[in-house]
Amino acid sequence: MESGQWPGGPPTIIDVARVAKVSRQTVSNALNAPEKLLPETLARVLAVIEELGYQPNRMARSMRTHSTRQIGYRLDPDRSNTASVLQDRFLHALTTAAESAGYLLLLFSAGETRGELTRYADMLRTGSVDGFVLSGIDPGDPRPAWLAQRNASFVCFGSPDTDSTDCLSVDVDGAFGTEVAVDHLVAAGHRNIAFLGWPETSGPGEARLHGWQRAMREHGLTPDRCVRALDTLPDSTRAALDLLERAPTPTAVVAASDTFALGCYAAARQRGLDIGRDLAVVGFDDSPMASLVAPALTTVRQPLEEVGETVIRMLTAELGNQPVTDRHILLKPTLVRRDSA
Repeated sequence: MESGQWPGGPPTIIDVARVAKVSRQTVSNALNAPEKLLPETLARVLAVIEELGYQPNRMARSMRTHSTRQIGYRLDPDRSNTASVLQDRFLHALTTAAESAGYLLLLFSAGETRGELTRYADMLRTGSVDGFVLSGIDPGDPRPAWLAQRNASFVCFGSPDTDSTDCLSVDVDGAFGTEVAVDHLVAAGHRNIAFLGWPETSGPGEARLHGWQRAMREHGLTPDRCVRALDTLPDSTRAALDLLERAPTPTAVVAASDTFALGCYAAARQRGLDIGRDLAVVGFDDSPMASLVAPALTTVRQPLEEVGETVIRMLTAELGNQPVTDRHILLKPTLVRRDSA
């Protein structure tokens, strides 16, 4: 029998139970609480579900469990002046992981923090979602504490202030990423290595700055060439020009994002410098343009697929009242070596 071709219409949970020779509750446990079943029983039930093409009735299950099977996520404001597609990659990873866990993402926009908190309040009041995923965490971010005070379930992609709340969080070790970048440049013979990054209000930016500073000191170098800017292409170019006009001219730049790295490319062209020969550049995020520019950009890649899977795993465990032993997970990025460094 082909998958989904069950006589009399779509297969039901009773049909699955009959074919698998188990109870209806066992089928329900296989879908919602697999840890309650013996491995061989779980494997048999899942095999029958696959064979029959059984699809659980999401609405019926939601009514029974008082669960929406939806997770709220606020889209970041439009950033058309940057090369970053970090949110797009993260959204794909998050959506895939959520669907694998039986959840859907409910996306919404909000112009400012106050508006975002208003949307959270509306969703909590109406029961529109089971929990939230937060991203774009910066120092002093009020959202984690606000949600924790209302006993809402959520996981942060980023590192919230440790004194605000002991909430669940997943982050990428940005400091480690820029340390690896400096190590790579030093190994290539560079000693005058500058840093181009965000203003001090950026949490990820400060972590990447600290990694550059620490690595420079470990190599016996002075981390005294740092310029901060917004990571739009015009601002990045102006900031990179500022770096290149300082004496002595840096031979390498660690950029806190690929947008900053593109600013270095533009500034180098204006100064008549060749990227990769006169000036080495390392970016961060491994955006699609990194492999398309000439020369191709050496950059630090974040494991966003693993981030998405980990965020959803932690959130669904929280929603299922399961213990989460590791509440703050820090994942390692990797250096993607190309021609710019």
